[in-house]
Amino acid sequence: MNYNDTPSFERHLKTGYLKSNFKIFHLQDNTQKNFTFHYHDFNKILIFLRGDVSYTIEGKSYDLKPFDVVLVRAGELHRPVIHSDSTYERIILYLSPDFIAQYAGKDYTLDQCFELAARANAHVLRIPYFKGSSIYHTLKALEASYAHPEEYAQELSQRLLFLQFMIFLNRAALSHNLEFLETSTSNTKILDCLEYINTHLQEPVTADTLADKFYVSKYYLMHSFKQETGRSIGSYITTKRLLLAREYINGGMPATQACYECGFHNYSTFFRAWKKCFGSSPKHS
Repeated sequence: MNYNDTPSFERHLKTGYLKSNFKIFHLQDNTQKNFTFHYHDFNKILIFLRGDVSYTIEGKSYDLKPFDVVLVRAGELHRPVIHSDSTYERIILYLSPDFIAQYAGKDYTLDQCFELAARANAHVLRIPYFKGSSIYHTLKALEASYAHPEEYAQELSQRLLFLQFMIFLNRAALSHNLEFLETSTSNTKILDCLEYINTHLQEPVTADTLADKFYVSKYYLMHSFKQETGRSIGSYITTKRLLLAREYINGGMPATQACYECGFHNYSTFFRAWKKCFGSSPKHS
């Protein structure tokens, strides 16, 4: 576990390494910055505290208000857009999927808030009276615990506080009185393309096939896609296929089989792309 309030720290992890069960950061930028699109291979929770910020995730943009809870699933391209030089302050948590899975019960999982967000096709939860909630008080207790690492059983205490935070957050997400925030702006054609790509990764998908399917100019589509996601269509598809392949391989599937299950046409192309993306060779090859 690390706690770090250095403003540049999040940017240094923009493609993501999480070697512990979870991490928490309290970050503050006092000057207007330009953040690039990036993704992580773990889930991320951002509690927005203040600033003039919208958050773009997979082609959808959300205008944030203080104490909005932003849920970013593993592999989703995202970035904050800073609209002025107002201070941008937030608390961020990184979550190991394997760690969260250890605490699943017969009728619950601690990542259910992410599943609910996916079902609602949304990413932001706005919770009334957040500062008076159990979620907020538990989060602040977790944050404060890093000022006293010498206290007895502090690592265990932090783990318990984190799990309690996740329980309260999931209860809020399941509440019938709460709804996920709708997007403020989005390009519906690009959203359609993104949904199609993510549900057809095993099939041949190119800019040409997408343009034909959605009745748009290929060049308009390529330009708009990069504007909305920060990636070319080909790069986006490759990244999503690699993330799916890693999920399969981590589940025990041989790398050769995962290669073809995820839409790659030959293993050498898959191997080179994997090594470029992850910096190592696929397991179980």
